[in-house]
Amino acid sequence: MMRTLLVRGMLAGLVAGVLATLFAYFFGEPSVDAAIGLEGSAAHSHSAPGAHEHAPAEAEEELVTRGVQSTVGLLTGVGLYGVAVGGLFSLAFAFVYGRLGTLRPRVTAALLAGGAFVVVFLVPFLKYPGNPPAVGQAGTIGSRTSLYFGFVALSLLVGILAAAFGRKLADKLGAWRGGLIAAGGYVVLIGVAAALLPSIDEVPDGFPGSTLWSFRVASVGTQVVLWTALGLAFGALAEKALKHKAAVQAA
Repeated sequence: MMRTLLVRGMLAGLVAGVLATLFAYFFGEPSVDAAIGLEGSAAHSHSAPGAHEHAPAEAEEELVTRGVQSTVGLLTGVGLYGVAVGGLFSLAFAFVYGRLGTLRPRVTAALLAGGAFVVVFLVPFLKYPGNPPAVGQAGTIGSRTSLYFGFVALSLLVGILAAAFGRKLADKLGAWRGGLIAAGGYVVLIGVAAALLPSIDEVPDGFPGSTLWSFRVASVGTQVVLWTALGLAFGALAEKALKHKAAVQAA
């Protein structure tokens, strides 16, 4: 059954990745193009006089065109991400299913997807939001990446502990009170961690706020589409598989 759920999770992740790609293409790529244009203009304006005389000899050929990056590259990256997340999601579903009461597989998958969206993406994004090209210094890429993924891991760990603690509290205080206490504990702990971790603000002066806002809204929207589609698609596939298993066992 675990292999069945894993395959369905990866399939649901692929579907979610395709839908997220479409959203990112129509709503995210325009702001990326605008940021790239600003980056190119800034580089051209700061080039030394006479540098254009050596440009043809020194220019490097573009290995992947912008058109390929925004279409095939985007689909490949988001699609593979969706498949990987879908596989991990199926494992998490197999662990929590039946431990949240008598919830249907669709409901369990929906709750899991909503929680994962908040813990894995939204909370880290609020601390370290994504930036389009031309925002951020090249020398701090390593530290920024480490801080972001470190905070993702911390948020995930605290979220898992809060869920386990809330499950135990639910047996004593009821599902509603136990869930509220666990959620409050998560907010407090992750809030303290966010306050202690260093902040990053490398948006250059004069960068259009509308471009930055559009990019970040599109980033959130892409993740909303991904996790919503994953939860709904996997919930439907898992429920069908589990019903088939129950019917076989009852026969």
